This record gives sequence, structure tokens and C-alpha cells, in this order.
Amino acid sequence: MRQERIYRSLVKGGDLVSFQVSVKETDLWVQAEKNLECETRELVLKYRAHIESYIHENPEFLSSLKPWRIKGIAPKIVCDMALAGQLAGVGPMAAVAGAVAEYVGLELLGSSSQVVVENGGDIFLKTERPIVSAIYAGASPLSLKIGISLKHSGAPIGICTSSGTVGHSYSMGKADAVCVVSNSCALSDAAATAICNHVDSAGAIGRAIAFGKQISGVSGIVVISDDKIGMWGDIEIVPLTY
Repeated sequence: MRQERIYRSLVKGGDLVSFQVSVKETDLWVQAEKNLECETRELVLKYRAHIESYIHENPEFLSSLKPWRIKGIAPKIVCDMALAGQLAGVGPMAAVAGAVAEYVGLELLGSSSQVVVENGGDIFLKTERPIVSAIYAGASPLSLKIGISLKHSGAPIGICTSSGTVGHSYSMGKADAVCVVSNSCALSDAAATAICNHVDSAGAIGRAIAFGKQISGVSGIVVISDDKIGMWGDIEIVPLTY
């Protein structure tokens, strides 16, 4: 298990069934009311194919660090990635992990009324109970010591994390963790990347949050850099006990 996946062992699923599905770079950890591993794999293959086919026709979509404008017809997941990037001011691939988690999760809701899909720290969830999402922040002393308490709202939620010190995703920032909550997992993913890009030190946390507050659709932000934390929005931070 890669270091940035250790938080998976700390998640308490209650009465939900947990399983993992990996296809190429996509590595999903899923909780549902029953084992939907085969269905999940098919959905991952479907949505990866939609994205890959668009990239084949538009190679710059893969590498663009600037917002992407869709020209002509494109798969819906690609359009949502592009829109998320436009709202956050980043390239469309900044939203790919969140978008895949969201699209897979939305379809799984047809077979399970409660679903949690985690894709490399980007989480789509719809549950019938409150849930706490632990924050993994690399070498920060706050890593896995606090979490975001999410109350049951009846609607799906996207909570995504970006880091300039953990993982392999490209980032221009140095935050140990930036978590963003919204009702769109693709938007949360893109916004987390954009906010993280604004954190070059712990002293930049306030400026980064001020930037993130302006992204339409974002409802909550947590930024961790070293031993400092900043937060904004309709969220509650709670200590974690094991």
C-alpha cells in the first residue's frame, strides 16, 4: 500500500461493504451496501474510455495547465472536468480524479442508497449518517489528527484533497493538504488544486483561503501547512481518536 493510501485502513465503514477496484492509474476504494466490485470496474472502464478517447482527439487536454474550452461535442464527464477547471482557473485534468469518483458514485447509487468512492484522496459520498473524513497531510504534525465532520444532507458531497508535498500530482504550491468541500466532486478536486497553488508557505494560508472563497460552488476549505491550519465555510473540524 502506498504511503498516501494508509488512511484507508483508518476508515470506519459501519454496516457498509468495502472493496477496491484498480484500473491502470485509477485506484478506487469503495463502500456500498453490498459488493459492487464488478459493476464498479465496468464503470471505471467506461468513464476512462470517455476521457481517453477525447484526449486522443485533443492531446493538449491532457497537459493544459490553463482552463479548457470545449469545442464541438464531448462526453459529459469531459465537459464537467472542463467546467470545473474554468471555475477554479486550472487545467481540466486537475479535476480528473474527482470526476471519475463522482461519475462512478452517481451510477452506483442506482444499486446502493449509500455510496462512498475514494480516488486518491478525492471522495464522492452519499450516506444516511454523519461521517468524518480524516485529513492526511504528509509530514505535518496535524496529519491524521483531525478530520472534517460532514452532516447528513441527503445530497451527494464531494470532498477532495490536494497537496504540494504528498503524492505524484503536479502542484505549484507547498501546502501539506488543501481540502475542499462542494456538491461537485470535480469542482472540489479542481478547486483544491487551485488553492494549493497559492500556498508557498504557512504564511500564505490566509491569502489562499481568500482566493478559494471566490470560486463559485465551494462551500468549505481547510488548508494545512506545517503545523498551521486555516479553514472557512460550512464545515466542522473535529479531533480524531483511534
